[in-house]
Amino acid sequence: MKILRRGDVGAEVRELQRLLRERGATLDLTAEFDAATFAAVQAAQDCYGLVVDGIAGPKTLLALQQGQKRTEHLTAEDLRRAADQLGVPVAVVRAVNEVESRGAGFLPDGRPVILFERHIMYRQLRAAGRDADALARQYPNLVNPQRGGYAGGAGEHMRMAAAFQLDADCARASASWGLFQIMGYHWELLGFASVQDFADAMRAGEGAQLDAFVRFVQADPALWRALRSKQWGTFSRLYNGPDYKANLYDVKLARAFARYDANGKVAA
Repeated sequence: MKILRRGDVGAEVRELQRLLRERGATLDLTAEFDAATFAAVQAAQDCYGLVVDGIAGPKTLLALQQGQKRTEHLTAEDLRRAADQLGVPVAVVRAVNEVESRGAGFLPDGRPVILFERHIMYRQLRAAGRDADALARQYPNLVNPQRGGYAGGAGEHMRMAAAFQLDADCARASASWGLFQIMGYHWELLGFASVQDFADAMRAGEGAQLDAFVRFVQADPALWRALRSKQWGTFSRLYNGPDYKANLYDVKLARAFARYDANGKVAA
């Protein structure tokens, strides 16, 4: 099921409304994500300890299906803590979470979302003094000068598990982890004792994954300055690379911030 927002229509919205009704909301099955549906989603998110944004993403839908809180999911308190640490309004963190995160930091089976990068594995093995070229010839899907070979979802854990047989620490360092796709090789920059310590933190919950993002921003003065001054183009370029404009990251961040900022002022 895709991420559902106010204004969406169709069978998936009808299914969302059905789930909301099962959890006590008074709704007609209109198949239109209207104001009543938006309010019901917000109420459900508040009930389940989720970020209250009125957007029905995978975490909201899972909570509705299971009828219970998931302790690993990001909470409003996590966002407030991150905002305090970064010295920015909560609306800034909400915008970044909406645009730059993967939507969910964990797979349905409870393992953190990862993406194993074989070209980083090649680089990490070379730095560790291993014969990366020989390993690339033998295991091209795990060690390769070129990026690629992605399996997606749980398949990425299978790839990393296979790479563990070559070098466990290099494998952990060669994956991006969690909501904000933080690469494992940043473990020292982020203040972790080891790459294993970093990986364990990424398994602890989305709050810990957000904390890694906060550390990542704080470690780069230019990135942090751009975020505090809401220079979305500069922030997007530094965080996503020079191709950020192709995905309109700066435009999406500006729009998301404006929406959350306006909602916060109305709520106040």
